[in-house]
Amino acid sequence: MVKQKTIKTEISLTGVGLHTGKEVKMTFKPAPVNNGFTFVRVDLEGQPVIEADANYVVNTQRGTNLEKLGVKIQTPEHVLAALMGSDIDNIIIELDASELPIMDGSSKYFIEAIEQAGIIDQELNRNVYVVKEVISFTDEATGSEIMVMPSDHYSVTAMVDFGTKILGTQNATMKTISEFKTEISNARTFSFLHELESLLENGLIKGGDLNNAIVYVDKDISESTMENLKKAFGKDEITVKPNGILDNLTLHYPNEAARHKLLDVIGDLALIGTKIQGKIIANKPGHFVNTQFAKKMAKIIKNEQRNYVPTYDLNLEPLMDIHKIMAVLPHRPPFLLIDRIIEMSDSHVVGMKNVTMNENFFVGHFPNAPVMPGVLIVEAMAQTGGILVLSTVPDPENYLTFFMKIDNVKFKQKVLPGDTLIFKCDLITPIRRGICHMQANAYANGRLVAQAELMAQIARKQ
Repeated sequence: MVKQKTIKTEISLTGVGLHTGKEVKMTFKPAPVNNGFTFVRVDLEGQPVIEADANYVVNTQRGTNLEKLGVKIQTPEHVLAALMGSDIDNIIIELDASELPIMDGSSKYFIEAIEQAGIIDQELNRNVYVVKEVISFTDEATGSEIMVMPSDHYSVTAMVDFGTKILGTQNATMKTISEFKTEISNARTFSFLHELESLLENGLIKGGDLNNAIVYVDKDISESTMENLKKAFGKDEITVKPNGILDNLTLHYPNEAARHKLLDVIGDLALIGTKIQGKIIANKPGHFVNTQFAKKMAKIIKNEQRNYVPTYDLNLEPLMDIHKIMAVLPHRPPFLLIDRIIEMSDSHVVGMKNVTMNENFFVGHFPNAPVMPGVLIVEAMAQTGGILVLSTVPDPENYLTFFMKIDNVKFKQKVLPGDTLIFKCDLITPIRRGICHMQANAYANGRLVAQAELMAQIARKQ
């Protein structure tokens, strides 16, 4: 299990937006566990927060653009790629404008800032989605396709075909995320001359210069175009190198375009909101197909999490049998509602109860139709969580556990005599001062039967 990570201290960068040309100050700040990546528009009233979520993607014509309740974030993909490449889980990104700074057109400066701020482990374990079967998305209009297949780690391959003489077919591969800094992060954004002409004519590239975008010359440059380029980039003279790019830039790699497309894939797929264990293969990727695939993955993960039922080998020796449980919990029959503790860590605990017809509550609930009361299922989940919180003190026999709050309780299925109940409790926040806030789920017969957010506190016996 890998711990979640954030940065040690805040750090700021200043630059201009590629398309808006506006100067923007961006500040990375440490974030609590389970925060994910969030943007904060400090220039707007109320400082609205926009999560890095694929469902907020509204436009991908000139980069990935997010919008939530009318608040926009433009071109976050290079920053998101840097966060993924730095193996960060949680961070707050404050902005005083809508568009993130382009810097040199890569993720290099963001990686350097994150390293300068430092990276620290957090209390809770990282949630990783393990790919078990091939999942794909195809854009029928362009033939672009992204797929992910099972693998023992996260890797990305990008295959691009631009259909031009100056820049044809290229491939790039990142075997592990540890390669991002050295092999991918400094790959800069690029454009073809015909695209640049259109952007300039429509006033859509106000923050560009020859230091933050590689320009591939795929057509003859007219005199008027050359004058527009000089004006846009503030140069007295612009020439075309023998390798077909405008001057003032030297390629870092022969396949820098493919590496940058791979960088974009990593940044856009950060919008899934969950780290992936799987092999990504992207054929002719672009922001549209990237973000559509991210939306599909996010939906699949959400559905699987909603319907996920953990499995445990009940034939193995339990971590705690009933005698060890009674040595920790103050509860006693007939109100001791767990029989075993199967596993436990710093952030979760799993318990079990065999429900038999001999339970005293079946006498009146209900005659001729025995159903375990929902309130007792919640109590059993709380007792399971009580084992976790009492494990934090050296003398649990001297403490009692008390409910403080119950939220979002749902009952999905009936629990009947003969069922085996499995209780899984995961910390929502770290245990502090004997207070335990957890998400509890109860399962039986391969289905979720009940769930609730529970908060309890232990107190020393008087």
